[in-house]
Amino acid sequence: MELTPQQKASRPLLYLGLASIGMAFAGLTSGYVVARSSLVAANNWQTIELPMWFYLSTAAVVLSSIVLRRAQKQISVETKPTSLVVLVLLLGVLFAVFQVLGWADLIDQKIYFTGEGSKPEASWLYVITWFHWLHVLAGILVLLLMLVRTSRGYYVGAKVLRFTLGAQFWHFLGFLWLYLLGFLLILR
Repeated sequence: MELTPQQKASRPLLYLGLASIGMAFAGLTSGYVVARSSLVAANNWQTIELPMWFYLSTAAVVLSSIVLRRAQKQISVETKPTSLVVLVLLLGVLFAVFQVLGWADLIDQKIYFTGEGSKPEASWLYVITWFHWLHVLAGILVLLLMLVRTSRGYYVGAKVLRFTLGAQFWHFLGFLWLYLLGFLLILR
């Protein structure tokens, strides 16, 4: 199967985009480390217990990647994995909802992003998770497009590459969340 020049360029372009996203998060986490270091030195850092919802969202994103991997295998043998893509989309939405519930839990604990009573460690936590959440919303849109195309039998021949690239974007977001959660757990 011969790829068009556009298809040949799509994978490097995706990787360039993923590298850009990765660098943005590297900058955010570096800023967090610097802020944390100075506040710890001043004995002014409050450890924040991460909400249970963040762990549930982790389970949702890991499960979504497992299911999406299975869908990728089915699409590669020209089977329509519509129900699997529906499940991945639902798990993606569930991830996003769990994140919102996590922020609500933080607010219930009087841990605010800004304003009276806010602390830098809370602001960093919100910014890092919000920024990831915005990327997840983009990922949900990609999953929705993948679902529509899967249900229409679009992914055949060279067009399977588009499914693969969408899946790689979603897997990247899941891996990024695992990194961020580990980072926030280690450097609370």
